[in-house]
Amino acid sequence: MTTSTPIATDNTPTLEQPQRKIIHLDMDAFFASVEQRDNPELRGKPLVVGGDPNGRGVVAAASYEIRKFGVRSAMSCYEAKRRCPEAIFVRPRFEVYRSVSQQIRQIMLSLTPLVEPLSLDEAYLDVTGIKEHHGSATLMANWLREQIWQHTQLTASAGVSFNKMLAKIASDINKPNGIAVITPEQADAFIASLPIERFHGIGKATAKRLHEMGIYTGADLRATPVDTLEFEFGKRGLFYSQIAHGNDDRPVKAERKHKSVGSETTFQDNISDTDTLLVQIYEQNADAFEQLTKKNRLGHTITLKIKYSDFTQITRSHTLHTPFPTAESAHYWLQKLLADSPRHLPIRLVGVTYSNLTSLEDVNVQPDLFGL
Repeated sequence: MTTSTPIATDNTPTLEQPQRKIIHLDMDAFFASVEQRDNPELRGKPLVVGGDPNGRGVVAAASYEIRKFGVRSAMSCYEAKRRCPEAIFVRPRFEVYRSVSQQIRQIMLSLTPLVEPLSLDEAYLDVTGIKEHHGSATLMANWLREQIWQHTQLTASAGVSFNKMLAKIASDINKPNGIAVITPEQADAFIASLPIERFHGIGKATAKRLHEMGIYTGADLRATPVDTLEFEFGKRGLFYSQIAHGNDDRPVKAERKHKSVGSETTFQDNISDTDTLLVQIYEQNADAFEQLTKKNRLGHTITLKIKYSDFTQITRSHTLHTPFPTAESAHYWLQKLLADSPRHLPIRLVGVTYSNLTSLEDVNVQPDLFGL
């Protein structure tokens, strides 16, 4: 494995509590990398996971080899094929990805119980106070990357910092297969030089509005009075001011057991087209229902989660008297839930969750598409 040179500065703890040490670990082109690992003929090739070569569907994941053609996740397969006629298309294998993700999760948990998964391929870890590896979060991050490589033959990138926001930004700096460290002494200068598009929480629409206000960098954002930002963006304005100053007190929340089963995906590029969104929603629904049936369960309630380009999010739910018998039986309600959702901004994430669960043995399900 190769490790890029980190950005490093001193860490200054307070007398009240030690300086937080947060790692954001992000697998490199996870779905595509798993496919290339398992099929040597795909290695080094321009690979699309999702859709088909006839142009139907959307890209779920893109290998680094095809990204140089401008192909990204959530792009239509037709456009991906147009940009790279040599593209190879394979169907997603969520069961495999989930199994590999669990392997990686166990490696993380062997270091700290404070692991907050964001998806199958990324997570935050709080390693504050951990004594192993000389107490160095940087050494811990490199150890995690090496362990992941040894156990899965997959590469990961890491960001290390004193809060979640900066750790996540750092993990993108030396991708793929690299690490970057941002600590307090250099944080102010780093944030000041950062284009506002690089801040997580500022989407394309918000960036455009900020540009119209003459705000292009973290320094510009920091210099803007919070009252001005709140006037323009409401409650989000305070958040924008806080991230410009590097303030992010969100704790790393360890994964909890939930009485629900779901699947979600974040798009590389925001989506506005309804048909494209439905394809993605149905794919997450199929994955969620597959997980559900493996647990020998069915759900009475289905929930559609939508996160917009400005990082605000909503959920819409519907409950049936009898549980949903098949994944396809939920399509009508998912389509209706999407139609009933605001569409004022492009969408960056969709998710489908089943809840109000019951055991298969406890019900005699009749297929009823509309739940009437």
